[in-house]
Amino acid sequence: MNILQINSSARREGSQSTELANALVARLVAADPGARVTVRDLAAAPHPHLDERALAALFTPADQRTAEQAARVAIDDVAIAEVKAADTIVIGAPMYNFGVSTQLKNWIDAIARAQVTFRYTASGPEGLLGGKTVYVVLTRGGKYRNTPADTQVPYLTTVFNFLGIRDVRFVYAEGLSMGPEAAAAAIASAQREIEEAVA
Repeated sequence: MNILQINSSARREGSQSTELANALVARLVAADPGARVTVRDLAAAPHPHLDERALAALFTPADQRTAEQAARVAIDDVAIAEVKAADTIVIGAPMYNFGVSTQLKNWIDAIARAQVTFRYTASGPEGLLGGKTVYVVLTRGGKYRNTPADTQVPYLTTVFNFLGIRDVRFVYAEGLSMGPEAAAAAIASAQREIEEAVA
């Protein structure tokens, strides 16, 4: 099994979402000692955002790109290759202002490429990344599970379904900013959910 771990916290150290993603990956490896793990830390190595220059590069035919454009597209190509090679993707996803981090959004913008990871057909869009499992470890200061304020789960479910990935599993650690007891309970609950999700 090839595992791709995406750490999307803005923090390089002390990130609860990264710690829990590490725990989930460790659980997967324990179940499959031959698993290979690739870690992409978006705080240590942020993916560039999708700006006008990036769009121009992507929409220029490969054989007509400048060296600068080719280099920009190559950055996204690496991210896409990692996703394609993975059987399982584990994402540490903190909630920032009711959404995903800009780090994670930039990565999603990089891997969602027409004719490569999805395509449009006469009957509608078709995802090209089927057969994978995605685990998302969600960390939140408050409690938003199953409420209208939780925009992360619908967004991430929509994105990965669009790319052809139907097996998307969520682990929640909520109430992390609601005092030491609530934080400890949240981590313990998330650890139990990790065991259930992997099982």
